[in-house]
Amino acid sequence: MVLTLAFRNLFHDRVRLIVTIVGILFSIVLVAVQLGLYFGASKIIIAMIERSDGELWVTAYGAKSFEESDVLSGRERYAALSTPGVKDAIPVVAAFTRWKKSDGGAQLCVVVGTDAADNGLVPWNIVGGDVATIKLPDGVAVDRTYFENLGVSKLGDTAEINSERVRVTAITEGIRSFTTTPYIFTTLDRARSLLGMPAGSASHYLVQLRDGADPLVVQKELQKRLPDQEVLTRAEFRDRSLEHWLFGTGAGVALIGGALLGMIVGTVIVAQTLYSSTKDHLNEFATLRALGSSSGYIHKVILAQAGLSAVIGYGLGMAIAIGIVALSQNSALPIVM
Repeated sequence: MVLTLAFRNLFHDRVRLIVTIVGILFSIVLVAVQLGLYFGASKIIIAMIERSDGELWVTAYGAKSFEESDVLSGRERYAALSTPGVKDAIPVVAAFTRWKKSDGGAQLCVVVGTDAADNGLVPWNIVGGDVATIKLPDGVAVDRTYFENLGVSKLGDTAEINSERVRVTAITEGIRSFTTTPYIFTTLDRARSLLGMPAGSASHYLVQLRDGADPLVVQKELQKRLPDQEVLTRAEFRDRSLEHWLFGTGAGVALIGGALLGMIVGTVIVAQTLYSSTKDHLNEFATLRALGSSSGYIHKVILAQAGLSAVIGYGLGMAIAIGIVALSQNSALPIVM
């Protein structure tokens, strides 16, 4: 009888029910989309770090993220290689520069230089060409998401970076940037040339350890040998990048704030509707009390109304949210549900 009475109370005033459901629906969509953007942005920010094959990162002191670091001279690699427990120290180049389109105009991009043979960090999800073609004299890999931004549309299209000609020889899918600045993959030496960096230099060194080596012990020893640089674990570098892009820029606070606002709006709408509905049915509830119903029974009816409203609103809201998630998968900032 509790559910029956709650159902009849809820559907007695159809207009009020619709207003309640719409309020819950949009609150659910707002919360899902805002949190989805937050998790999607987080996933994009740490993608390069997560995809790397190494336990430690050697970076310039104060490096804020994968894309933002001062140039390392190259001696850091030899210091790392001489540290007990280190198997290899792979140089990685990453820096912002400008991509000049073949038909005019320019686009900010991030040149990422690595050698596939090092097995440190190579482009993934390749849907056109292959990693080997990046070794061609002017070869680069770009992501399909940024074709329009870069003024290219297929393999073989050309452009310029710092007055040097580059040609699209590989195409990836799903390698996105939080700043919507395209990643341009190329070989290590070509990246240095495109960015005007000295031979032997790097932005980071990706340190691979020998079997059985303790990352924290190696980190401590390597830090002693490189007092002017920072030696970070994968988790530390990941957290620093997230803190910089999400909270240093305020983007993360805005997304989380939007989700909290959606929760508050939904709660207020449901509470206001239930309060109004309960007041309108005071005579009926009084009659039930006179017939012997307990206050607990009345409370169950009201809570059942809230539950029914939540289920209906949540179901419709999530259906819409899932549709939005699906539509965002090929965008520059996909939503993660």
